[in-house]
Amino acid sequence: MSDIELQPVLAGNTIRLRPLVPADFDALYMAASDPGIWEQHPDSKRYQRDVFRQRFFDGAVASGSALVIEELAGGKVIGSSRYYDWKPESREIAIGYTFLAREHWGDGTNRELKQLMLGHIAPWVDAIWFHVGESNLRSRRAVEKLGAKLVSQKSQELEGQTFTQLYYRLDKGNG
Repeated sequence: MSDIELQPVLAGNTIRLRPLVPADFDALYMAASDPGIWEQHPDSKRYQRDVFRQRFFDGAVASGSALVIEELAGGKVIGSSRYYDWKPESREIAIGYTFLAREHWGDGTNRELKQLMLGHIAPWVDAIWFHVGESNLRSRRAVEKLGAKLVSQKSQELEGQTFTQLYYRLDKGNG
């Protein structure tokens, strides 16, 4: 089996995913600068430019597995997602660090995004993990709609604040 491409170019009906590069900062920050995107997220300050760069963007670029989400019509950057925690020996990977501009909430974009990413990764994995903050009800509902099951939780800390991280697992054939 060949090596998996963790930064593919994928196109659906309304969006295209492509590798995130350093030159994407301004366009991606424009999509991320709405405080409402982050209000349920444990890192609720990501709408701030410096926080976004330090606690999201720089790590996304360094990961070698982050993707930009663009509208097919016009190419506007509307968010990001990535693959991470790839474990070839157990055929598991996580999908996360996902956000979308609010104008794309509830319009099917997140489902299309996840279907593109799941379809791409399917030949290499038996399980996909989603790590979601307990208070992030939108993301919890979204992964549950995919068929992912809550299997564990763990206390985490960010800037002195404790939060509960939930671990959802989607087994092959359940998505």
